[in-house]
Amino acid sequence: MLRVYLGKLPDLSRLGEYVGKDLYEVADYVDKFGHPQLITWSVDGERVDRTWMAPSEMRALDWLMREAAVNQGPYRRGDWFEHFAALYLIADPGVGCILTVTNQTAYAIYKYGDSAAKAFLPSLIGEEEPTRYGATWFTEIQGGSDLGANRVTAECRDGRWTVDGDTKYFASNAGLAELALVTARVEGGGPGVKGLGLFLVPELTRDGKRNFLVRRLKEKSGTIGVPTGEVEFHHSEALVLGAAEKGVYYTLENLMVSRLANSVAALGIARKAYIEAYFYAQARTAFGRKLIEHPLVRRDLLDLEVAIEGALALTFRAIEGFQRAWTDAPPYGPPYHFARLLAHITKNVTADISAHVTRVAMELHGGLGFLREFPVERWHREALITPIWEGPSNIQALDLLEVIAKKGAERLLLQEVLQGAAGVQVGKETYALAHDRIQQTLSRLSSYSEAEAQFFGKDILNDLGHAIAVTQLVRIANALPSPRFARLAALYARRFIEGRRYDLPSTQEVDEVIEIDGIPPVPGEA
Repeated sequence: MLRVYLGKLPDLSRLGEYVGKDLYEVADYVDKFGHPQLITWSVDGERVDRTWMAPSEMRALDWLMREAAVNQGPYRRGDWFEHFAALYLIADPGVGCILTVTNQTAYAIYKYGDSAAKAFLPSLIGEEEPTRYGATWFTEIQGGSDLGANRVTAECRDGRWTVDGDTKYFASNAGLAELALVTARVEGGGPGVKGLGLFLVPELTRDGKRNFLVRRLKEKSGTIGVPTGEVEFHHSEALVLGAAEKGVYYTLENLMVSRLANSVAALGIARKAYIEAYFYAQARTAFGRKLIEHPLVRRDLLDLEVAIEGALALTFRAIEGFQRAWTDAPPYGPPYHFARLLAHITKNVTADISAHVTRVAMELHGGLGFLREFPVERWHREALITPIWEGPSNIQALDLLEVIAKKGAERLLLQEVLQGAAGVQVGKETYALAHDRIQQTLSRLSSYSEAEAQFFGKDILNDLGHAIAVTQLVRIANALPSPRFARLAALYARRFIEGRRYDLPSTQEVDEVIEIDGIPPVPGEA
């Protein structure tokens, strides 16, 4: 699949080997025994507010940053595909979040930072030692996803900015980050989101003193590997990024990066849960047969694999859209707004599918799936954050409606789907079905009042997402010499567009879809 979108297949084998063994074990240890702990005071009685992290996790993060260069590609090669493919392989939300918010910090500096801010970039992307970690602190207790309700303030005196406020409530990398992106209400900037600026706040002041305080760390059901806390600013030194009055645009742009990261992580989690279920089904015997030999189990695996592959195709199309538009800056052009549309859709579809896949994978393990000693239990627990992070489904739906109503982002979608039909040789009927669904959905949306559009917003989002996924599966089927993706496209369309049962496929057809890396579903069978 990556070959179709990138035009080549990057060598990720070393990373894959590392995350499939070493990181898998490290993340499991951290979840069970190595929870981050906030150290408030030093032995000398000084306020330090640093988070203790399991040494094995810190070594893993350092390897991923420096040796695997996970965050370097966009800034040194202009390539986002390999970066997001690496996050898909990592697919541990704790570790992945640390890397993602660090990358978001680098992204804002790279595009909008002055020379003083840009001096931090090499250490944030793993090119210099010691490695620095970043953070994105946008959410406040009274507002949540409503950034317009933010109360943290920023003021400029004698050319120097400071930030004040104590309401940053879900602060990832608290006590770990040496630098943080912070949204703050600019003095005289007015109410709502238009009054926000985006600032870079270092951990230490120019004279080496603490620049912000970490009040506490949160107790969470998952994502244990990333310390999440509450942060206070008391006249904290800050660097403004770009124009202070455009902070909300930079922030929303930054969120597009993390929404794509959330999408690949959600599917990476789903893939790991699928692998666990697949091999368990080959090993476990019930009622005289291997689980994998039972038609109901094969049907479950077929459903899960179709969902994962369709959502992954949708995600790569969203990454492709971002790749084409990421250098754009306010005022943005149509490609950027189209990339936004795709990111909102993709974030929602992938999160829903991840929660579903991991739940069914748990069920396929029976009672063992509910035990913390086995990996599949954690993958479902971790998947449940993906619909919430970076704005829940209601926010994605509202933002989708906004980018259609105000920016006309759907026009490029319609144009692309219409032009794409001309190149389809395999799967014409399936593509036409998706094309029709997109047109019907947008036509229905155009007839709604504002209240009706919001009421049906998530339906609009999901209908568009599933139809785009089908167009991408057909696109891949026409680009690769394999019938598998044409079959996946037809099955995905039947499941998510038509809402109908599958026709009874042959054993060979099911095997072709659900097998992993050439390992047949039933030991000894071709």
